[in-house]
Formats: sequence, C-alpha cells, structure tokens
Amino acid sequence: MKKHKILYAEDDETLAFLTKDNLKQHHYEVDHFANGGQCLKAFTKNRYDVCVLDIMLPGIDGFAIAEAIRKLDHEIPIIFLSAKTLKEDKLKGLRIGADDYLVKPFSIEELVLKIEIFIARSKKSNATEKKIYKIGAFEFDPANFILVHNSRKIELTQKEAALLQYFIDNKNSVLKREQILTAIWGQDDYFFGRSLDVFISRLRKIFTVDDSVKIETLHGIGFKLVVMEH
Repeated sequence: MKKHKILYAEDDETLAFLTKDNLKQHHYEVDHFANGGQCLKAFTKNRYDVCVLDIMLPGIDGFAIAEAIRKLDHEIPIIFLSAKTLKEDKLKGLRIGADDYLVKPFSIEELVLKIEIFIARSKKSNATEKKIYKIGAFEFDPANFILVHNSRKIELTQKEAALLQYFIDNKNSVLKREQILTAIWGQDDYFFGRSLDVFISRLRKIFTVDDSVKIETLHGIGFKLVVMEH
C-alpha cells in the first residue's frame, strides 16, 4: 500500500526527531527540513499529501512557506505547529490558507488525527464527480476552486471554495455559524470564526457585480446565501 507523504518543517532537533518517528510509526513517509528555504525547494520538486510547518524557521518562516505553497497548490492541507500563541498569529495563519493551527506543546495523537482527517477529505474530494454550478451570472467550478464571471476567472482558496459549496448546497436556507464552522473547519472555534468572517467578506465583494446573488447576515444567528432566479 502506498504511503502518504508529509512535508515537515521544524528546526528543533529533538521535537523534529520525536514527531517524525511517531509519524513513521503511523505509516507516513516524512520529508523533514530544518530550514525554510530547503522545505520550499522540496515542495516544488516532490508531491506531498500534507504540509506540517513550524512558523519560526531559519531562512524562510512558515508563514512565507505557506503563502508560496498556496500560490502553487490551492488544495494541499497545511497545518501550522507553533509556540506563537497570539490571536493575531493564529488568524494570520488561517487567512494565508492554513487548514489548522496547533500550539506547542501539542499532542502527537491530535496531530495524527488531523492528518488522517485531511487525507480522508482529500480522497473524498478527488472522488467527487466534477460538476459546474450556476449561481446568478457566475459559474462555480469547485474541483478547481474557480468562479467565472463574464469570462473572468476568479481563483478561490480551498476553504473559500468549500464554504461556497456549502452555501450552494444550502442556498436560500439559514445556516447557523456553528453549523458552518463544524462543517468546514471541523469545530466551532473563535479563530475559525474570525476566518469565516474574512472569507464571507471576500465572497461578498466578488458577488457585488451581480445583484441576484447575496450572502445575508442574520445577526446572532448566521448567514444565508440568497440566489434570485432570473
């Protein structure tokens, strides 16, 4: 059976050894780098299933690595591992496009569980039949994270695409904040809630060119994607 491959960036030798050893025991293949530049170079040359990144790295920090990865690959799951506990750092990581953020010291069991969940989601996404959705004057291609309006292509992040897909699947229905957070991020969490607001703001900005598509806010409850039929 083919092993799933993990790109792992961490400059703490002891932590890196323990984490890598545990991941190998769970049958993962791990490419570990203590330098940010080497990590990013490896990503451009190899195929990985998940990226696990420390933030404070020599050369290029984890945030910069994640930004570069997202320009090359909108889909690969990114998990930050960091001693940085400030809200601003967590929010920055999630806005860049990270899928999760674990604060050191972390539980290796929790890390393994999250990796398993992201790999399972990727498999499910790859197995899903390709379908193009019509939303007002837009066409949405969820497999490639693209919205098209008057031949103009708008690239979305994986999370933005997943959020829009969830809204489309429940269009014209009220969705509670906790429903959305649990469906897209796996948990109702303050930091993911802030990211949700950022992503909704961006989608609203995109849809301003079409009066038939609106994401309404129901204060204290949640949101509703309203699509007026022409």
